[in-house]
Amino acid sequence: MTSLPSPDLKAAANAVEVAQGVIDAAIQAIRDAGGIDANQVVTYDVAHGASAVATAKSCLEFANHGELEAKVACAFIADALRDLGQRILGREAHFGVDAAWMAPAAEFVTTYCDPAFVASLAEISVPLHLEEEFEMVADTFHRFAEEQIRPRAEHVHRTNGDVPEEIIAGLGELGVFGLSIPEEFGGFATGGEDEYLAMILATEALTWGSLGLGGSLITRPEILARALVAGGTQEQKERFLPRLASGELLNAVAVTEPDFGSDVANVSTMASKVEGGWVINGTKTWCTFAARAGVLMLLARTDPDRSKGHRGLSIFVIEKDRGDGHGFAGSQDGAHGTGKMEGRPIDTLGYRGMHSYEISFDNWFVPDENLVGGEEGIGKGFYLQMAGFENGRIQTAARAVGVMQAAYEAALEYAKNRRVFGEMIFEYQLTQAKLGRMAFIIAACRQYMLEVTRMMGRGEGSLEASMAKAYVCRAAEWVTREAMQIHGGMGYAEEYAVSRYFVDARVLSIFEGADETLCLKLIGRRLIEG
Repeated sequence: MTSLPSPDLKAAANAVEVAQGVIDAAIQAIRDAGGIDANQVVTYDVAHGASAVATAKSCLEFANHGELEAKVACAFIADALRDLGQRILGREAHFGVDAAWMAPAAEFVTTYCDPAFVASLAEISVPLHLEEEFEMVADTFHRFAEEQIRPRAEHVHRTNGDVPEEIIAGLGELGVFGLSIPEEFGGFATGGEDEYLAMILATEALTWGSLGLGGSLITRPEILARALVAGGTQEQKERFLPRLASGELLNAVAVTEPDFGSDVANVSTMASKVEGGWVINGTKTWCTFAARAGVLMLLARTDPDRSKGHRGLSIFVIEKDRGDGHGFAGSQDGAHGTGKMEGRPIDTLGYRGMHSYEISFDNWFVPDENLVGGEEGIGKGFYLQMAGFENGRIQTAARAVGVMQAAYEAALEYAKNRRVFGEMIFEYQLTQAKLGRMAFIIAACRQYMLEVTRMMGRGEGSLEASMAKAYVCRAAEWVTREAMQIHGGMGYAEEYAVSRYFVDARVLSIFEGADETLCLKLIGRRLIEG
């Protein structure tokens, strides 16, 4: 048997430089060829390639922790170059390179993409390398997910049920809803580089239990809390933040509209000024958890001049009664006439438990004190919302890692217990290579996610959060698909949880910024237009 190669971090660093050089050349080629709109296909591939390279760079530092980490780094970096090569093949001119661009790193890629080397990583367990207090956070929420979420996850998924109240209450007792809310308002955030770390670790662990029942519960309060901290009045902070932190008050986010999707700047839901407040008319869609929520964070147009685009938007906190997964409705009678709010559930193939809704507003009155920031908040809604959405993107990356980890573990266990043609599935090289690639992709994605989380704690990382979401969420689709495939026919049956992981993973590249929009309008624009 041929011995496996040892990690070569000098060659790994050289390979990353080669990949970065290709990305730089492609960026310049797109500029020279007319920019993003004339080169959308290449821009999309460059955005994903750049996201993979950024993840690869984070692996180089991670590799210094030990032999296992160095193996993961070499495997991931080689895999990233191989993927980049597939994107470039036949389109070298569009990327501004020649056919021999990979030559300086070809030996490295050949060595660490070798099936035997990849298969050798099938059962690895990579340490987090966190401070003790954050290891405890990860362990605490992993245990809660194992004991409280997993036993309920399949039933809720198959019946399209609601998130059980005992899960919400339990998470409230653990303080998860206050992880990003300042201490002065009843939360646990103290600022600094590690401010977001506990939130991200909790998100991954809870998603390992279930995306719909655990991993997404804390995202919406996070988005509203960030908007209130950044632009709310003192009275609004004191009124809403302590209740959000305790879990007494849960919220949904009403931003997306049927006709505009991720094109937030063209929001058409209108807030018209009346005595004492505003009247809301319009329709929002994909409002996750809107029935159970006690408040909605609504982005609406407060300036009727549509030419002002995103500068004419403001945020409102709309209070409502709790409903259930079958929908909800509300009515008002007041000085401004009858107001109506109706939420229609949108059935989905996965991500069940929280439910998403289309909400229509007909002359719904909102008092002045619920306009975030008061008069000073008029026209600032887009910016306040985006601050929260950046955090939502890195949380989505954490959710993707949680789903991937669950799928990998399920596939590994099944492979070791299923016999085909006289051998355990795990004994086949193809199975081991699939599991090995899953394992090193998950480890690399997790490390980049943690690196970006710390960047955001320093007030940086806006672009990197989008890059992490783009890469990790697409990776989750592959990992869950292969985990399902390892299960064979049983993977297609709801008898095994892996089918749930597969359908749940599919939504990750859609919400919190659809993959195409994220790559073209945010990552690509930042890279190419500076």
